[in-house]
Amino acid sequence: MMPQQRLYPIGIQTFSEIRRKNYLYIDKTEYMYRMTHSDSKYLFLSRPRRFGKSLLVSTLHSYFDGQKDLFEGLAIERLEAEWTQYPVLHFDMSTAKHLNREDLELELSQKLSIYEEIYGVGKADEIKPNQRLFGLIQRAFEQTGRQVVVLIDEYDAPLLDVVHEERNLPVLRNVMRNFYSPLKACDPYLRYVFLTSITKFSQLTIFSELNNIKNVSMDSSYSAICGITEEEMLTQMDSDIDWLATRMELPREQALAQLKRNYDGYHFTWPSPDIYNPFSLLNAFADGKMDSYWFGSGTPTYLIEMLKKFNVLPSTIGGEEVILSDFDAPTGRMDNPTPLLYQNGYLTIKNHDKETDLYLLDIPNQEVRIGLMRSLSPISSYFI
Repeated sequence: MMPQQRLYPIGIQTFSEIRRKNYLYIDKTEYMYRMTHSDSKYLFLSRPRRFGKSLLVSTLHSYFDGQKDLFEGLAIERLEAEWTQYPVLHFDMSTAKHLNREDLELELSQKLSIYEEIYGVGKADEIKPNQRLFGLIQRAFEQTGRQVVVLIDEYDAPLLDVVHEERNLPVLRNVMRNFYSPLKACDPYLRYVFLTSITKFSQLTIFSELNNIKNVSMDSSYSAICGITEEEMLTQMDSDIDWLATRMELPREQALAQLKRNYDGYHFTWPSPDIYNPFSLLNAFADGKMDSYWFGSGTPTYLIEMLKKFNVLPSTIGGEEVILSDFDAPTGRMDNPTPLLYQNGYLTIKNHDKETDLYLLDIPNQEVRIGLMRSLSPISSYFI
C-alpha cells in the first residue's frame, strides 16, 4: 500500500494556519523557548530567503500572544508554565520593497495605523514614524500593564534593491534608521525585540543608537533554528521519505541520497548539523520529485548588480578560504560580494580550521551549483 501524503505548508508562513489546518510543522519551539529566555531581549537573526524566518517570527507572535492551544504536542508545551499574553507589534517589511522615500514613509505610516486602531492615536505632535512608534509602544504598555514585544521581519527589505546605489541607499537608510530609533528609548516598555533579515547591515548605519542587539546568526545554539536538519527529516518526516521513495520508484536509501545531494549542505556556523533547504525539501515531498525549487524561485536583482559591480564571474564563486570578517561583514560597507553570497545562501560554511581560523566557503549543494551556472552565466558578458 502506498504511504499517505501529508499536507505541506508551501508558501504558508503563518504559524496559526499551519497548526489549525494540520500542515506539517517541523518543531522549532525548543530553540524559540531558549531564545526568548536568554540574557538579551534584543536579538537579530540572518538567514537566506525562504529558510523559515517569517514562520519563526509568526511562531513568536503566537507564543507571546499566549495562544497555548497552538503549541499542543510541541516541545515548548513542557517547557513553558506561564503562557503570559503580551501586546505584540509585528511589522513585516517585505511589503516595503521597490519604494522611493515618499512611498516608503507612506508604507510605514500604514503599518503604524493598524496598531493605532488598537491602542489609539497619539498626541498631535506625534507626526513622524519614529514619534508614532514611540507613542504606540508607550500606550500599549500603559493600556495592558505588560511590556511590549516588537517583531520585525526582513527589517532591511526596503534597502536591498538599492544596496549597490550610492545615491538612493543613504536616503532610504535614513528613513529606516529614523523609524527604528525609538527602540532604545522604549527599553523600559519592551519585553522582547526580534529582527530578521537576509543580509547584515552595520549597527552603526541602521541602529546607531541601539547598540545592544545580539546577533545570533552564527550562534551554535541556534544553528538549526531555521531550515530542516537531517535528524529532523529522519524523525519528523520519516513517513514522508517513504512516500517520496515510492512515488519516485526508488529504494529509500537512494531517495535519501538524492535529497542530500540536491538540498543539504548548509551550515551557518561550525561545527553545525547538516541543514536542508526547507523550501526545496517541502516542495520535493509535495511534488514527489526532485527539482530546482529554491533557486528557481528567483535570483535577487541586487545580487546580480553586486557581482557586476565587483567584476565577479559566476564560474569563480566558491571554494575560498576566508576569515570571519570577510564573509560576515556588514553589507553596508563590504568591498566584495562574498558577504552577500554567503548571507543569501549561495555560499555556506563547509569547514573551519581552528589553528588558522580560516573558514572554507563553498556552494552548498547541487541545486545551487547548477542554478548558478544556468541563471548567472549570462551576466558573464558584462565582464568581457
